[in-house]
Amino acid sequence: MPHLYLVDGSGYIFRAYHRLPPLTNVHGEPVGAVYGYTTMLWKLADEVHAADGPTHMAVILDKSSKTFRNDLYDQYKAHRPPPPEDLVPQFPMIRDATRAFSLPCIETEGLEADDIIACYAKAALAQGWAVTIVSSDKDLMQLIEPGLDLYDTMNNRRLGAEHVVEKFGVMPDRLGDVLALMGDSVDNVPGVTGVGPKTASKLINEHGDLEGVLAAAPSMKPGKLRDNLIEQADNARLSKVLVTLNCTEPLPEPLDELELKGIPDAPLRAFLEHHGFKSLLTKLGQVADAPVPAPASVPFEQDPPCDHDGYETVVDLAALDDWIAKARHQGWIAIDTETTGTDATRADLVGVSMALHPNRACYVPLGHGGTDLLAENPVQVDRTAALAALKDLFEDPAVLKIGHNLKYDMVVLGMCGIEVAPFDDTIVMSFDLDAGLHGHGMDELAATHLSHSCIAFKDVVGTGKTQRGFHEVDLKAATRYAAEDADVTYRLWKRFRARLPAEAATRVYEMVDRPLVPVIARMEQRGIKVDRDVLSRLSADFSTRMADLETVIHGLAGAPFTIGSPKQLGDVLFERMGIKGGRKGKSGVYSTDVTELERIAADKDSPGAEISARVLDWRQLAKLKNTYTDALQQQIHPVTGRVHTSYSLTGAQTGRLSSTEPNLQNIPIRTEIGRQIRDAFVAEPGNVLLAADYSQIELRLAAHMADVPALKEAFARGDDIHSLTAMELFGEVNRDTRGRAKTINFAILYGISRWGLAGRLDVTADEAQAMIDRYFERFPGINRYIAETLEEVRGRGFTTTLFGRKTHFPRIRSKVQHERQGAERAAINAPIQGTCADIIKRAMVRMEPALAAAGLGHVRMLLQVHDELVFEMPEGDVAAATPVIEAVMAGAAAPAMPLSVPLAVEIGTGKSWGAAH
Repeated sequence: MPHLYLVDGSGYIFRAYHRLPPLTNVHGEPVGAVYGYTTMLWKLADEVHAADGPTHMAVILDKSSKTFRNDLYDQYKAHRPPPPEDLVPQFPMIRDATRAFSLPCIETEGLEADDIIACYAKAALAQGWAVTIVSSDKDLMQLIEPGLDLYDTMNNRRLGAEHVVEKFGVMPDRLGDVLALMGDSVDNVPGVTGVGPKTASKLINEHGDLEGVLAAAPSMKPGKLRDNLIEQADNARLSKVLVTLNCTEPLPEPLDELELKGIPDAPLRAFLEHHGFKSLLTKLGQVADAPVPAPASVPFEQDPPCDHDGYETVVDLAALDDWIAKARHQGWIAIDTETTGTDATRADLVGVSMALHPNRACYVPLGHGGTDLLAENPVQVDRTAALAALKDLFEDPAVLKIGHNLKYDMVVLGMCGIEVAPFDDTIVMSFDLDAGLHGHGMDELAATHLSHSCIAFKDVVGTGKTQRGFHEVDLKAATRYAAEDADVTYRLWKRFRARLPAEAATRVYEMVDRPLVPVIARMEQRGIKVDRDVLSRLSADFSTRMADLETVIHGLAGAPFTIGSPKQLGDVLFERMGIKGGRKGKSGVYSTDVTELERIAADKDSPGAEISARVLDWRQLAKLKNTYTDALQQQIHPVTGRVHTSYSLTGAQTGRLSSTEPNLQNIPIRTEIGRQIRDAFVAEPGNVLLAADYSQIELRLAAHMADVPALKEAFARGDDIHSLTAMELFGEVNRDTRGRAKTINFAILYGISRWGLAGRLDVTADEAQAMIDRYFERFPGINRYIAETLEEVRGRGFTTTLFGRKTHFPRIRSKVQHERQGAERAAINAPIQGTCADIIKRAMVRMEPALAAAGLGHVRMLLQVHDELVFEMPEGDVAAATPVIEAVMAGAAAPAMPLSVPLAVEIGTGKSWGAAH
């Protein structure tokens, strides 16, 4: 008997979009929903073929947002927001994906996808076919009858009439009456006020159908329900029309045209290759001459799907010893920790998961149990004994430990007295292979490389008021989630380990990034002392200054308004004060971003110049107060009394470290206010802070990498490079020309345009272009370096640092001009900034051994911010530590990469970070 499968494509699209993080393809186009949709469609094909596969199939989509229902009721779906901006361009690609599977992709103007599904379902049933609708949408449940069911792929279950009765209390043929009474806030179906599912089903069961309910309403018990049914009878009837599926329209394509004839290889392969979907190409089976991006060039054995029910919960020491013995026998094991929070320095260890092979994974609970004193805690292995056994394994030099973002686990386990070594870190591997192509979180990597959707954390612990701590999760659910993390980590490691040498990423991974992981883990554990009193005084001072600015701003505006509201500020500037040139966004609100305010403030003849300047001052104070002087007080650790920032090796595309909670990279350096905030970071009594900062390292590396003799000679002599540039460009050196030269020196390396430089120097675009041209005349090597870098990245898709770090720029060939130009500007600077990052990372890795060798092992490296390292030490050790720190930083590139310019290091000390800088 023919069996027709009708796929609710719209449901698939939005599930795919919200399930996966944002992804881009090799052309720089957003494809998160496309990738998710493709994997879901493929999974469906595999599953239904393995079961009682369909003979006919079609994907049904919505043609447009306006249908016949909008003609009946103009408020229908009126409250639905437009689709996300990055989803809109994916709709055509999703249609391409459907056709790549050689499946019909059906959509009809004026009909919703649900109506088209209803038409095909009724037509197929009339011919005696079986029908399955791939959806769990409640509106489509109205169609359920003998021979027709729904397939809920999210929960892998079939939905029949019994499901409708269980959920809505009525049979499918009466569901439309229930939905009409209930209404639908999402689709803006009015229904009857106060009637929910239980009341609606009770009424329908008592009175037969909607008209029976409305006819009986006048004789019902007096009350709000009776009144609403009488007063809103027309709304109920309208709602019934809106929820009733139209199943009488002619079929866009005949049923016989939906016959499945297999998936031809060529169109699907072409589609996957076009987007660079590597793991799906592997699943399809590659051919030797397929034009696949380099990462897909390493063949991989396809792993079996994750078997969550096969994971083991280890609750006794004998079982744990067995896992440890197997790890020692094979020489590697993937590990992960589960904790009570995301702040590693404050979190408690709840459990450890391990994986030996795909689907050979376990979870070792160590701290599960609720907070209720009378509740029984689950059976778990003895914590002390388990940690002792795990310590022997995790510190065993003969067993490689594999983790994802292992720095976090190192901090957590470090609090338990466990040092993890040796190790591999898949988040660092991924970054060193694919920086710029996608994110590097486990969920995204699993989707990208394994075609696997990980269990969501929120699905395990809940959300909102019902959210639990992981220690309160039952062991079965905890095991499925935690062991999956270790299993997926192992699967990713197998792929990345093979790709590193094949794609020339071993050098940067082994010489720069991997050795840094335990170094920054120790830095996070140490933290830095912060003087709460200094922060409190600064917060009070900022509040006073903000209040004074508010008074001035309100006076200039002629009336009070909320300065922090972009809408109110826009109305004041462009409506009340009549400033010209205002631009509105899609929401209809005037833009008042920093660029717009700076534009107005720069025009001294504008009536809004002064108020814009004062608003900028107010915003800076508000940002510093909220981000630092207030927030830092909350981030002081209750036990250590110090602030413990969290570093990320994958947060900046070029390889620079980034920090969060707090973000120490964004404290203003050149302003007095920024220096005041740094004064709050202090040394312990008897100690001092030492700040060591590379001097003009980007310009020095530019001189080396672009081979500019004049600049190299100047750095070798120790000349002031900005004065040299001023003399070359302007023929004289004074405060103004040196300042302009400094701006030009750095701006050129960031690929600045003539208009960008004109804005920074307050000159015309032609004058700025003349300065750029003169700069390239004096330093032709820089111009050659820029041209060669752009030629390289356009050809290969990525740039490289001196140490081989790749940064990918998928938008370098974008057809959208501003995207392409943005990628070009970033690509010009990436090799230089990335090499800076590599050098300071190498210095950090070498620093602790060098200090220890000098008898200064107690000198502690605390912070890394851009090109600066901050240390804490006894005051008496400054003289001995200074030359060691300076030598390590100055020689960090050698011997791997000898430089033709010296690296200069500026060092200062003081009781606070501000004083040391």
